Amino acid sequence: MNRRIPLLLSVFVGALGFAVAGAAFAQAPIQLRWGHYLADGPFVQLEKEFASKIEKRTKGRVKINMTFAGGLGKGSELLLLVGRGGVDMSSTPPGYNPDQLRYWRAFQIPFVFKSSEQAMDVLYKVVEEFPAYRAEMDKLGVVWLFQQPLGVYYMTGPSPDCASVDRLRGKKIRAFPSPIEKETFAVFGASLAPMDLSEVIPALQAGVIDGSKSGMVVFAPFKYQGAAKNAIRSSETLICPPIIASKVWFDKLPGDMQKIVLDASKTADQKAMEFSIGFNEQAYADWKAGGGELYLLSKAERAEMMKMLEGVGPAALKGDAESLGMYELIKRVAARTRGKTG
Repeated sequence: MNRRIPLLLSVFVGALGFAVAGAAFAQAPIQLRWGHYLADGPFVQLEKEFASKIEKRTKGRVKINMTFAGGLGKGSELLLLVGRGGVDMSSTPPGYNPDQLRYWRAFQIPFVFKSSEQAMDVLYKVVEEFPAYRAEMDKLGVVWLFQQPLGVYYMTGPSPDCASVDRLRGKKIRAFPSPIEKETFAVFGASLAPMDLSEVIPALQAGVIDGSKSGMVVFAPFKYQGAAKNAIRSSETLICPPIIASKVWFDKLPGDMQKIVLDASKTADQKAMEFSIGFNEQAYADWKAGGGELYLLSKAERAEMMKMLEGVGPAALKGDAESLGMYELIKRVAARTRGKTG
């Protein structure tokens, strides 16, 4: 018997073992760490929908581990973590990172859009016409996937004084630390008090601030009624946090999986928009059921508010020519789409 046969056989079996192990290793799912600053709400539902589509379309080749309520970082930290590869994917409002997400600031300027649907339509058209969007994301080390304009802003306070725009003068209101908010409150004669969401209720209870500006989708689930039951539906702007992925993570994906991730983002958007409309309506009902009061602006008050805030955009962005150009582009595109979605 040829003595080489057992040796060759053992080499073959060993190689087969390595091949099987290698195949099993290749089948191990790619892990994705997803962090969000909120515990629930339309943005969270959007991300769950998106995550579900990615896992289904990749047939389990990508496994998404989602952590909410700031478990991987607060809103102001998540963008930096994604850019450095510390978190693979997240959603963060541009107001938390006004310098890094400067092109998104223009989407927060008062009275640019009539609805979330119109804002979404404008967003995709702007991306096509404004290549600097892509360049800005590259500098941040992130992949922009999509953005979900959602709801309207509200202001709430412990007394009816904070539930009337013309009586905000002299009040201290929590809001995002962005030039847009700063200029808006300057028009009202109020002062801006930036702070994380986790600090708002204690600050209201202690009288450190007089009110907070955010979405009803935050006020109702977090039960702000106990600290500030009077809310005004100002409806002057939208909350538009982008969904971003780390380029460190995304660039490691095979080409086919990159396409799956990007395609899933587009189809998740419509589902999220449908959900957010219903979620907003339910938030109004929950606010009132929990003892909250909701004040609406009259037609005359809204017209006066629009007049007061019409110069906010140019004033807030006057030192940033590129962001101001972005604002002008958004206005032009919005004018084209207003009849369709406004």
